[in-house]
Amino acid sequence: MEFLEKLIKFKFHIISALVLSLLTVSLVTYSPGFLTVLSYFWTLFLSTALFLAAVFFFARTSDLPTSSSISSDGSGVKLAAEGILDYVVGGQHEETVLDSFTKLD
Repeated sequence: MEFLEKLIKFKFHIISALVLSLLTVSLVTYSPGFLTVLSYFWTLFLSTALFLAAVFFFARTSDLPTSSSISSDGSGVKLAAEGILDYVVGGQHEETVLDSFTKLD
């Protein structure tokens, strides 16, 4: 009787261990193999590897800014960021952008 009481005391642990083991066995049994996944995603892996190689190559070969060109208060970086944003926007002002959205009739 003592064994049955201890078994009932740990019934949630036993059930969760059983469910976890069944889940593990089913995942191992029904999941695709490593080579199957690799053959399906090889183009994605290759393009990502080439992109990372290009990033590392350009990071190594490009000249990094010297410490004298960047001020300690960060104003040089802020000025460069504003220049990039102006280039991306293309010199458009807010009024022309907002007017184009309001004239959607």
